[in-house]
Amino acid sequence: MSAQPASAIRHFLAFDYGLKRVGVATGNSLTRQAQPLRTIAAEGAERFAQIGKLIDEWRPDALVIGVPFHPDGAEHENTLRARKFGGQLRGRFHLPVHEVDERYSTTEAQGFGAQDLDAASAAILLQQYFNDHPGDDIRKEA
Repeated sequence: MSAQPASAIRHFLAFDYGLKRVGVATGNSLTRQAQPLRTIAAEGAERFAQIGKLIDEWRPDALVIGVPFHPDGAEHENTLRARKFGGQLRGRFHLPVHEVDERYSTTEAQGFGAQDLDAASAAILLQQYFNDHPGDDIRKEA
């Protein structure tokens, strides 16, 4: 097994979108392990200003967002809100945005006893993204 060149490592920020708070996690394609980062408790322009600071600090190659669905897979109002948020991230920061089904991520974070549920949920979403894209897939995506 050959070593992966440093330039091939892709860095990610993941977001668990909510109306009042957004959980944030980070990870990369080398370790393929997501880590909770923080929760942004802001709305509107202030929310995007804080996200912009995180993007400047972490320099991700792509973003991952959680998109909620009903248990049967049907979309609902928050599905549309999360997708709109993803479009805003794409438009403001000019980075690829990947969607992950976020059903039960908060429940899973609660089960782990997470102190910051939003950031822990974002880490669960990013870990799910890594798990759903095995091998070299996440290094090659645009």
